Amino acid sequence: LSEGKLLELSLVIGQEFDKTQLESAKDEAHLDKALYRVLDLISRRPRSEWEIRDYLKRKDYKPGEIDQTIRLLSEKGYVNDLDFARRWVESRRLLKSTSKRKLRLELMQKRVSEEAIVKVLEDDETDETEVLKELIAKKCGQTRYQDREKLIAYLIRQGFNYSDIKTAIDSKN
Repeated sequence: LSEGKLLELSLVIGQEFDKTQLESAKDEAHLDKALYRVLDLISRRPRSEWEIRDYLKRKDYKPGEIDQTIRLLSEKGYVNDLDFARRWVESRRLLKSTSKRKLRLELMQKRVSEEAIVKVLEDDETDETEVLKELIAKKCGQTRYQDREKLIAYLIRQGFNYSDIKTAIDSKN
């Protein structure tokens, strides 16, 4: 048990338990361990609810234990898919020029709800055309993207629309 859980349960050295109290303490310890494992996981980067559920499943926790852990984390504000989606979009916008289409796909892969995805992408005020133009300018400086077709293929993989790509490339030339 964590120190906080020990204090909460008022356990002391030398305390004796009957069988039901011991089982209850073991269950508390198991859930406490799940909670701290997840806190360690989300300390590295925010996670969607699905990612946390998947992580706990891989650690062989039962569905009831997973639900209880998720409920505790939600109450404390550590699990919120809308907040996760906002942070994901902000982070991706800072690190990489990406289209809204690709951001949508990434959030769908994290099993974020469609409502949360729509809300976050509507709130995103990034101008896709400007992002595309900046990305083209950046990639044109690299030798492997001197071939127009390779550049177009790369931009399509980034989720940009072909007609927008063609327009942006033509306006650059």
